Amino acid sequence: MIRHMNALTSISELSRRKFIGRAALGTAFSAVPGLFAETLTSTPRQTEGPFYPDKLPLDTDNDLLILNNAATHALGEVTYLSGRILDARGEPIRGALVEIWQCDANGAYLHTRSGNAAKRDGNFQGFGRFITGSTGEYLFRTIKPVPYPGRTPHIHLKVRRGGKDLLTTQCYVKGHEGNEKDGIWKSVKDEKARAAITIDFAPIKGAKAGELAAKFDVVLGFTPEG
Repeated sequence: MIRHMNALTSISELSRRKFIGRAALGTAFSAVPGLFAETLTSTPRQTEGPFYPDKLPLDTDNDLLILNNAATHALGEVTYLSGRILDARGEPIRGALVEIWQCDANGAYLHTRSGNAAKRDGNFQGFGRFITGSTGEYLFRTIKPVPYPGRTPHIHLKVRRGGKDLLTTQCYVKGHEGNEKDGIWKSVKDEKARAAITIDFAPIKGAKAGELAAKFDVVLGFTPEG
């Protein structure tokens, strides 16, 4: 089951209200079709990498911190990752399946070939899905990404609709020292495109548990059919 933001009952009420307020602001912006479309930068395609789960978890909802209502949360800095899926004209894409996957706080992926599999956090879902509504918005509760040998912190994101893959990309932590050494991050030569995938992970004001919020709008370089 894919949970929506009002179903994330395990976070503090204060943090939830603060986060929904931020999400509502983004929704208001995206409610005007094509608004400022001429200023949009297409999100660059990035490699899927070798660690897309080779066996999906039984729980594939948008809360990666809790597995099937377990009492124990995953390790890591709690982060609310949200954004919009837009076409080249700035129109929101409804009914898009957004998938994310990332390593856990120990640097291990949900994959049999993950280099740190022996230390994998069994409470971290590692993969999640969300279906966008009329505003193109998506939301995940996950952890702030961490580095592992050879890579700077990042989260993989894939957009599908109607059984077709529309885009696969990655987002990165703005200001992280590892970015300049990361070959995949550096492969994006256009500065605006690179900035579009390098995002702030900012503390949510008033959140007692130190939760973070990150906004990642995904702009396709084309307008999908249908």
